[in-house]
This record gives sequence, structure tokens and C-alpha cells, in this order.
Amino acid sequence: MTQQPGHPTSGTAASSGSVGSDSADTRSLGAIVGDISSDLSVLVRQEMELARTEMKHEITKAGKGAGMFGGAGVATHLFLWFISLALTFLLDNWMPVELAALITAVIWAIVAGVLALRGRQELQRANPQLPKTQQSLKEDAQWIRAQKN
Repeated sequence: MTQQPGHPTSGTAASSGSVGSDSADTRSLGAIVGDISSDLSVLVRQEMELARTEMKHEITKAGKGAGMFGGAGVATHLFLWFISLALTFLLDNWMPVELAALITAVIWAIVAGVLALRGRQELQRANPQLPKTQQSLKEDAQWIRAQKN
């Protein structure tokens, strides 16, 4: 969680003259409302920055998985071409060159399988729930409730 001015975990609540300090608050209502507005603006900006950073990290992980699936698509496309060529040569000529085309097609099938499995693993590792942001928002809500009392 990021530290906000006057936030209980920042260590400045008692020294900044915010609600909950031992001394009497001599600020005007307008100043108090202005401070609350300013604190909420800072809080919203910090939460947005945390969400942006966390989302960027998760998108990077998901992008790796999507790239692996893209690679699997290319490999599958090539597999279909080579298997088609192998079958054509096999039926047409009955020559050893067809065996080479068939081996090439099998290699592409293996590559496609490996890329698809790796892509699936990368996507499963991605966590779009943004746990740090959720925890920070819960703490902020508790802090705001404490400020009302």
C-alpha cells in the first residue's frame, strides 16, 4: 500500500493536526474540507498508479502466453502445409522425398504442441485480479472509516 498524508501507517497523523490528534483543531471548516479533498485526490492518484503498474505487469505475462499461442498457430499452419504436401507426394510418386516431408510435418506438429503447452502455462500464471491493489483499497477504506470517527 502507498502512504497517504495523515494515513495511520505513515506516522504523520498525530503531527499533522489531522483528526484524532490530542490538540484542539483550530482550522476552519473550509480548510478541513480542503485537506480532506486534497488527501482524497492524492489517494485516488496513488491507487490509479498502483493499479496501472500492476495491470502492466499482468498484461506482460498474458502477452507472453498469447505469443506462445500465436507461435502455435504458425506452427500448426506449417504442419498442415507439410502434411498436405507429404500426402500429395506420397500418393503421387511413392518416393523417399515424401518421407522427408512427413518427418518435417511431424517436427512442426511437435513444435506446435510444445508452444501450445507453454502458452497455456503462461496464461495460467497471469493473475488479472490485482491482489495488491485490492488489499490497498481495503486498507484505504478502513482508513477513511476511521477518519469519520
